Amino acid sequence: MADTKKIKQPLSNTALLLTITVCTFVGMYLLAMIIWGGGFLNPQQFFNLFNNNAYLIVIACGLTIVMITGGIDISVGGTIALITMSAVVFMEEHGGGIFSSILIALGIGLAIGLVQGYLISYLKIQPFIVTLAGMFFTRGMTTIVSKAPRTATNAAFVALKDHYIHIPFIGINKNGNWIPSYIEVGVVIAILVVLALWATLKWTRFGRNLYAVGGNSESALMLGINVQRTTFFAYVLCGLLAGIGGFVYLTHTGAGNASNASGAEMQAIASSIIGGTLLSGGVGSVIGTLFGVLSLKTINIIVVASGLREPYWQSITTGLMLAFFIVLQSVILSQRKKKLGNIAG
Repeated sequence: MADTKKIKQPLSNTALLLTITVCTFVGMYLLAMIIWGGGFLNPQQFFNLFNNNAYLIVIACGLTIVMITGGIDISVGGTIALITMSAVVFMEEHGGGIFSSILIALGIGLAIGLVQGYLISYLKIQPFIVTLAGMFFTRGMTTIVSKAPRTATNAAFVALKDHYIHIPFIGINKNGNWIPSYIEVGVVIAILVVLALWATLKWTRFGRNLYAVGGNSESALMLGINVQRTTFFAYVLCGLLAGIGGFVYLTHTGAGNASNASGAEMQAIASSIIGGTLLSGGVGSVIGTLFGVLSLKTINIIVVASGLREPYWQSITTGLMLAFFIVLQSVILSQRKKKLGNIAG
């Protein structure tokens, strides 16, 4: 009689790296609570990881999409700066409101995504070169829109910016007063983006095509996948997410500045890698990217809590953490490939 026992399938590379990232974040945060206590025991500090980095979660998800295809986009930080400055100037000088700022954000992000996507997918120009040009262009255009920093004073927008969503039954008692924890509106947008992209990657043909193109574009082409169109829409989606991220950034800061989101593209790339996305393509998860952002920002808080308040210490720890995850991914996947090869043999 044939053996009817089901063979347990090993975790996919994406699931394996996601598990590592989630466990790393949870372990890191619990360890910080035990060693440093203080702010780490305050629920609001945990929620502030989301409040302060909601925009980064959104644009890092966009980077994850293009990195799954084997691409890169370093223009997202400049795109956010251009969006915030343009939206604030329009509201202050032309009587715009919340709806107009949303349209400006989505329009700028979509336009940049369309142009860069076309140049990369159809004209076959290297993604790094195209998006490097995009980074310089958007930073320069931000200064043209306004050289001086601007602050949004539109009443409806300020009300949206200052609106907090309280978390039921979570908070602290301070001096006999109950202080509930809260999240900002941008956090809700970021979480919805993550869930929508997770569903897209998991259950749609477009999501499967992204992994196929990143895994092996020639094999994807032989399977009938339109590689150019898939790559094009990956960059369009990344641009659109940069637009959403720009609006989320604006709801958090309420200001336009040429230096807004400086270095955000590098933090987004680092978060994606820490979250289990491979630069070579074919492997990645937006849930992992979410935990990558949280892990990256938690280690920065730990560095400050340790008394190392100079900014360069955060850069050093970010670099070390990124290098650690790159080496860890390489070792694990190499050993996994060898083990699966031995089983197959």
